[in-house]
Amino acid sequence: MMKEILKLNSISPLAEKILGKDYKLTESAKSPVAVMLRSFSMHDFALPDSVLAVARAGAGTNNIPVAEYAEKGVVVFNTPGANANAVKELCLAALLLASRGIIDGVQWTNKLTGDDVAKQAENGKKQFAGHEIMGKTLGVVGLGAIGVQVGNNAVRLGMNVLGYDPFITIDSAWKLNHNISKIESLDNLFEDADYITLHVPLTDGTRGLINAKTIAKMKDGVNIVNLSRGELCVNADIISAVKSGKIHSYITDFAAPELLNVAGITVLPHLGASTEEAEDNCAVMAAQELVDFIDNGNIKNSVNFPACSSPRAGKQRVTVIHRNVKFVLNSITDIVSNAGINIENFVSQSRGDYAYTILDIANMADDKLISAIAACDNVIKVRKI
Repeated sequence: MMKEILKLNSISPLAEKILGKDYKLTESAKSPVAVMLRSFSMHDFALPDSVLAVARAGAGTNNIPVAEYAEKGVVVFNTPGANANAVKELCLAALLLASRGIIDGVQWTNKLTGDDVAKQAENGKKQFAGHEIMGKTLGVVGLGAIGVQVGNNAVRLGMNVLGYDPFITIDSAWKLNHNISKIESLDNLFEDADYITLHVPLTDGTRGLINAKTIAKMKDGVNIVNLSRGELCVNADIISAVKSGKIHSYITDFAAPELLNVAGITVLPHLGASTEEAEDNCAVMAAQELVDFIDNGNIKNSVNFPACSSPRAGKQRVTVIHRNVKFVLNSITDIVSNAGINIENFVSQSRGDYAYTILDIANMADDKLISAIAACDNVIKVRKI
């Protein structure tokens, strides 16, 4: 039977190659098993009861009610690292835009008239003189897939790089250039950096991270790049600091009316992951995640449930989404054992308030067994695959 996946944004056709003949990616579906999207806001979206998973072709999931979906047993995936190179390249461009009068110079030159524009350009270029990034200090806030790439490439460009991330993963730490200095205090990074680039998610702890108090700790003439989330910075405080000269340049990928046409502020139209390559990479990864979850029950790169996967064993696989409380696992295994069915493989992982369990059993599970597991306290959703 064909399984439909509802797409709420245009998705690279490469996703369909990954999904294969058993899936149909469509803009209209009566009973989709999953949803794929990019920037569409799902907060007011009527999610069909048939949906097992949602895959965001990108890293951020602020446009998805992640906690609400967790309560419904709907797994939300993202695609970390798939667009990292695109954002990294834009960040490096932003560092240069912050340093040189490139945009102002282009706009000024385009207004020149007459037969001697070359002479006019030569005579007027001094007003757009800038400075080089080589030898300057870059502070990278957040050392995930993007932050690591930005830091590593900045080192190659001759910059002194400081990195801050109290939650850095082992994988990121392995990839980090040994010349990058890991800073334990964000205040120390603010004090020492000529450039600051933000690569952290938007959370209650990071909202308004750049504000009047933190700006006051920075060097005079600091340059700030924000390609992560607009709300990481307090725009009013940024504008005030730019006008006073405390901030030399602020470059953001998130438009807001108050930021437009302010000297020293460059607003990009959310270009971070807007490359053909990034859109392809994100679509492919999202499709892979959905297929592996729907067909095999494996979870990788979920933002609301733990990573949990295992090679198939036995005649049938049963997956259980449940709350992370005592005795749930005992109840599940007791039901299977009392039905006279051997458990050939068992994997369970938890994260926060939720847990996910995979059971490979020696016999086919009937509806009575599935209903009995679903009736257990704190069980949210049961599937047989």
